[in-house]
Amino acid sequence: MEEQQNENQINIELSEEIAEGIFSNLAIITHSNTEFVLDFIRVMPGVPKAKVKSRIILTPEHAKRLLHAMQDNIEKFEMAHGKIKTQDEPPGFPMNFGGPTAQA
Repeated sequence: MEEQQNENQINIELSEEIAEGIFSNLAIITHSNTEFVLDFIRVMPGVPKAKVKSRIILTPEHAKRLLHAMQDNIEKFEMAHGKIKTQDEPPGFPMNFGGPTAQA
């Protein structure tokens, strides 16, 4: 039984650099007939350009599995911490970060 369990396990390595993560406040999703592309972007106030910080390319099947995994995790999060508040409309550009406008 133990041998069968070991065959089905994957040893996943997480480097320190990747473990730190990348902050993103904007995601753009595009797709073709063979792949989904998720671009994660960090938009900063007062900066007219934003760079893609990370790009993930998935097969359609894996994109759907990710969708279901996210739905499951969001449901568990909301059961523990309450409903996540969202705005009805996507953010406009430039994004308003809610603080006072800086002047130089």
